[in-house]
Amino acid sequence: MKFKVFVQNALHARALVLLAALAMTCWSSFAQAPPAAGAAPKEQIEGFKEHLLPGGKWYQHDSDRPQPPIVTPGAAFSQAAPPPSDAEVLFDGKDLAKWQNDRGQAANWKVLDGYMEVTRGGDIRTRGKWSDFQLHVEWAAPTQTAGLHGQSRGNSGILINNMYEVQVLDSYNDKTYADGQAGAIYGQMPPLVNASKPPGEWQTYDIIWESPRWNDNHELVQKACVTVLHNGVVIQHKAEFIGSTDGIGGGVPWRGTSKYTPHSPEVFVQLQNHNTNPVRFRNIWLRDLHLAERQ
Repeated sequence: MKFKVFVQNALHARALVLLAALAMTCWSSFAQAPPAAGAAPKEQIEGFKEHLLPGGKWYQHDSDRPQPPIVTPGAAFSQAAPPPSDAEVLFDGKDLAKWQNDRGQAANWKVLDGYMEVTRGGDIRTRGKWSDFQLHVEWAAPTQTAGLHGQSRGNSGILINNMYEVQVLDSYNDKTYADGQAGAIYGQMPPLVNASKPPGEWQTYDIIWESPRWNDNHELVQKACVTVLHNGVVIQHKAEFIGSTDGIGGGVPWRGTSKYTPHSPEVFVQLQNHNTNPVRFRNIWLRDLHLAERQ
């Protein structure tokens, strides 16, 4: 009997050792196996994992957030579109009379051949303000791309009140964190698709903007909302801002947590100088939607 028990115990011990070895082998193969010979290494995309966005699924500037599908836009949509009769022309290719710097001084970006180009001296903003509007902007990213990737390629932005940003970036055949590519609500919401044209080609943003509102008790009753068409393709549809964009002038530092700060619904439009990337702009006009008058 003792011999039988001894044999059984020995068999059980050997079985446990084999199972443990098998488990270790499986786990090692799953978690630590080197890539197969000839396999391409994982693509490196810039990004961070510091602040979870509302919903708890993705981090702000998350490199693992899925890249928007690529859509080839039509050859032309609203490129060089003449302004409607009720539009205010903000830039017609001649001068920057309706623009200023953040100190209220005359804008000093270069104006040449019907376009303006980012130059040293900071951002420029409109002298006028509006609450809810349709904005048409045409822009072109620099053609010099050698050695440049992600946020270093053609970086600029459409900044509403220097608080809310629709990203301008050369995202043609180039990747960055999804909430930082062309047409993103920067740091918050990627575009639905990537409808970028090659650098040097004129691209269009047609933006429908609705300002946030607060009641008399300074309680937020309406979030900032934007719809964006990029080269004629809808890339944001009634998308609400979480709060001010990080890294611009809304009181939220870069990679900081977005929040709302009460302000008047009348806002200006600002074009960003991001490290003097020579992004070009032309044919900018705006239609005041007068939405508050209809309520």
